[in-house]
Amino acid sequence: MAKNVAQSPLERSSLASLDQKLAMARRCSHEGVVAGAKAAVLASIATAVPTLASARMLPWARANLNHTAQALIISTVAGAAYFIVADKTVLATARRNSFKQG
Repeated sequence: MAKNVAQSPLERSSLASLDQKLAMARRCSHEGVVAGAKAAVLASIATAVPTLASARMLPWARANLNHTAQALIISTVAGAAYFIVADKTVLATARRNSFKQG
């Protein structure tokens, strides 16, 4: 069976538009990943310093926060920062790149 290779101009423009939208979505998601990773690193550092310091200096923290608890606190904050910033960045980039009405 022969494949129908000929496409109408409407089909070609529709495919080009779809490729353009796919490229835009990839760019938006990539920007979100990069921004989220930066936020996660910053949040990890900002959380690790007081968590580790308090676990050494405060009697309650020394008694109740073992190494696993400290790591859980730090990683939870890093994960939350990643997802919040990545989501906000993807939405902001998509909004900025959306077609303007009017």
